[in-house]
Amino acid sequence: MAYSREALIEAVAAQMPDKRWKHTLGVMETSVKLAERYGADPVKAETAAILHDVAKYWPVERMREIIEREGLSPELLHYDKQLWHAEVGAFVAEREYEITDSEILGAIRYHTSGREGMTLLEKVVCLADYMEPGRDFPGVDSIRKLAKTSLEEALVAGFDSTISLLLQKRQIIFPLTVLARNDLVRILEDTK
Repeated sequence: MAYSREALIEAVAAQMPDKRWKHTLGVMETSVKLAERYGADPVKAETAAILHDVAKYWPVERMREIIEREGLSPELLHYDKQLWHAEVGAFVAEREYEITDSEILGAIRYHTSGREGMTLLEKVVCLADYMEPGRDFPGVDSIRKLAKTSLEEALVAGFDSTISLLLQKRQIIFPLTVLARNDLVRILEDTK
């Protein structure tokens, strides 16, 4: 990796408000703990966590331009703009910060939506984003409790929470999130 941990932290922190950086610090800490608990690489987990929201505060038009110009998941443009930063963030991590590890890039790319066949690192970073200490939403304590014994159970609870909220608001649900949730439910059923 061409950038040191400290250089990544400095570069990413400069691109977001203090409140979002505090969230990123929480995701970093939680990712490392989950990685250690479940056998993922804690250094990769922390690196993905540092970069997971790198594009979160970029102008929407800049993200749209990158998605279109670089041929990144064009279907994203038909869904909530809140999803865009994950795909753009993975692109930026690779292009600007020289991250070549496909596991780290996947964890950044899918930290918001999840996907079918999530890797262990993707599960760790996605769940850490849901439950870092600064998060406060109905059901987060239940997700934290489930995370002590099962990444999959905790992620299903997180995805259920997101899907439920979107249904209540009558908003469009990104298909990858539904597929991720269903895949995790199948995995849990198969292990019973």
